[in-house]
Amino acid sequence: MSSPTGTIKPQAPSVSPPAGTELRCRGWRQEGLLRLLENTIANGERPADLVIYGGSAQAVRNWDCYHATVASLSGLDDDETLVMQSGKPVAVFRTTTAAPRVLTANAQLVPRWATWDVFHRLREKGLTMYGQYTAGAWQYIGRQGILQSTYETLAECARQSFDGTLRGRIVLTAGLGAMGAAQPKAVEFLGGVCLVCDVDEAKVERALANGYLRTAAGSMDEALGAALGARERGEAFSVAFVGNAAEVMPALMQAGFRPDVVTDQTPAHDALEGYVPGGMSVSGAAALRQEDAGRRENLALASIRRHLEALLGFAAGGAVMFEYGNAIREQAVRAGMAEADAFSLQGFVPLYIRPNFCIGRGPCRWMALSGEASDIEAIDRAMLFEFAGRPSVTNWIRIAMASVPHQGLPARTSWLDPAERLAFGDLVNRMVRTGELSAPVAMSRDHLDSGSVAQPTRETESMRDGSDPIADWPVLNALLNTAAGADLVALHHGGGSGMGGSISAGMTVVIDGTDETAERLGRVLRTDPGIGVIRHADAGYESAIETVERAGLVAPMLRGRS
Repeated sequence: MSSPTGTIKPQAPSVSPPAGTELRCRGWRQEGLLRLLENTIANGERPADLVIYGGSAQAVRNWDCYHATVASLSGLDDDETLVMQSGKPVAVFRTTTAAPRVLTANAQLVPRWATWDVFHRLREKGLTMYGQYTAGAWQYIGRQGILQSTYETLAECARQSFDGTLRGRIVLTAGLGAMGAAQPKAVEFLGGVCLVCDVDEAKVERALANGYLRTAAGSMDEALGAALGARERGEAFSVAFVGNAAEVMPALMQAGFRPDVVTDQTPAHDALEGYVPGGMSVSGAAALRQEDAGRRENLALASIRRHLEALLGFAAGGAVMFEYGNAIREQAVRAGMAEADAFSLQGFVPLYIRPNFCIGRGPCRWMALSGEASDIEAIDRAMLFEFAGRPSVTNWIRIAMASVPHQGLPARTSWLDPAERLAFGDLVNRMVRTGELSAPVAMSRDHLDSGSVAQPTRETESMRDGSDPIADWPVLNALLNTAAGADLVALHHGGGSGMGGSISAGMTVVIDGTDETAERLGRVLRTDPGIGVIRHADAGYESAIETVERAGLVAPMLRGRS
């Protein structure tokens, strides 16, 4: 049986990480990465196709590659490195005990050929896959992985545009996939009302079942009435309904509805497999993709343009609006919208997030490889003590402890600056060593980070020095993390914005309580955010220049600039 994502076995196996401390590999560094791969697949939107999120983002290329990867990790020595080429294990080399155990590169097309057409043709031949971000880097932890970043974005929006809260405000959005489903919960955390649609009924049901959505309505009118009532009462509330954003947004505009905030988290970056054209069902769009891929993509692009035109109409009516990194502006331009009109809408990073990037603050995540929630709870308690004077850390940890459910391997996230990352790594390594935790812990981060992504319509949009498309920085990030000894280092092309739109790097460290890991953490947790701080200092941001000096980073060309 074949699929757009490659050849798969007639009956795909059920994959999930085991609990406990029994090893199937030759060490915890290899075992930890294997469990993260299994966890990524288990939490995916279409595990049978190895598709994790975003329409087509995969963990490995096909099931043959999966089984070969598992076998390779199981037999990998402590001084060997497994090499993954777009989800296919292609080599094992002897390196050193301090080197990464896994190196992976996903969809790295030569720039002139970096188009969706070329990518799809190569993928159909079984030569590549779309790794997106945390899918191809085996770091995906479900909706909880993006929840705090969504919260941080909306919290800054509330501080800038309202009185620091979303209470009495309606946030209108679309998309309840792996990324978008974080929106309703984050809005509720800030006291607001989230009105959200998705064309896929299964995604609405999944968001409800996983506790990321308060309720679902049977129609747009019913959902709108519920949202308006909650706003009137000042109640934190979220309601979803099944509908295509390209049809829903114009209809709400015509009905005279005016939201307070409007954004979008549909998979607009992928017009062929992600965004469903208006007037079509999910299954109908999938069938058309097989019958006539070009027509399917053109219909989706036309729908994306109508979608964005409606969002711009809301903005003209006074709504706070921003693009949430899904390339909807670029796609609308492809569909014929004037670039000046599409990009009159700003992105969320320059609006709300860049000050964090300048000081190296970004979203870290950690996963209990034991599978025991008690290990995460122990880290939570330790963090409340360790970071007692850091409300930016402890406030979120308390919210997460009370309200964020685990998916798969118990995990947690927190936005940490470079000093906090180092302190966290040392804390957890000590807890593993002393037996306060039952097994090692894997630490990684989102790709929405200070120096790990070059994406001119998201992380690097509107850089002060105009260096938006310079992709040296994420490549340097990957090289530095390899030299510093991260356990997994990944380099992706296209994540979040599609072919030709971005380069990003991911890293993971397995914290096993050893002195060797303490040394590696001291290197990786300095190089990883450090190159991001230097990237922003090089662009002329004063806070980044100050951070370089304060942190003792060496940046030869910055001397005398502050």
